[in-house]
Amino acid sequence: MRRWLLLPLLLVAACSPEPAQDYGARIATERTHKDEMFRSGGEDSPVLAKDVGTFLPLAYFAIDESYAVPAQLAPAAEQVRLQMPTSTGKLRETTRIGTLEFSVKGQPLKLTAFLEDGSRRLFVPFSDLTSGTETYQAGRYMNLDPTPTGIYIVDFNVAYHPYCYYNPEYDCPLPPKENRLVVPIRAGERLRAADVTTSR
Repeated sequence: MRRWLLLPLLLVAACSPEPAQDYGARIATERTHKDEMFRSGGEDSPVLAKDVGTFLPLAYFAIDESYAVPAQLAPAAEQVRLQMPTSTGKLRETTRIGTLEFSVKGQPLKLTAFLEDGSRRLFVPFSDLTSGTETYQAGRYMNLDPTPTGIYIVDFNVAYHPYCYYNPEYDCPLPPKENRLVVPIRAGERLRAADVTTSR
């Protein structure tokens, strides 16, 4: 190839955007970053320095893209304020925004989405048939960024344990009855092997 042709090709290659990280690699990277943040012991970490060996690295189900599914948000007829019980026996003010309707592995499911005061992200607390055996008995959480279309991606691979799992001083809302799924959701954060038979 002539040198005057080679230079433009090199410039194009250098200026081309890097290929998008595939789904599995992106989730794995996010999990690594979360471990690093928790291990830091800073004020943003719920894990006390003395408990790092107990909780880290965090345990997860295998990444399974079939647990990342589109969902339609059916807005609530009226945005009702309610008090959600928490892990410390208090009540947390939230607003019921609507119902996310979706299917996982052919099973139609619904989860109510809430807004907490001061947040724009949808808060989706839930429990399922793994709660108390393979995952934290008080359930797990997801957070969804608002969309103008009402179409969301419900991705259970990013479902996480509330901070009160690591530190009982945290005040964590408990999933309401309407968000207790009657199927096992084996995606996202799970208990470490030592905790599977005796959940915290």
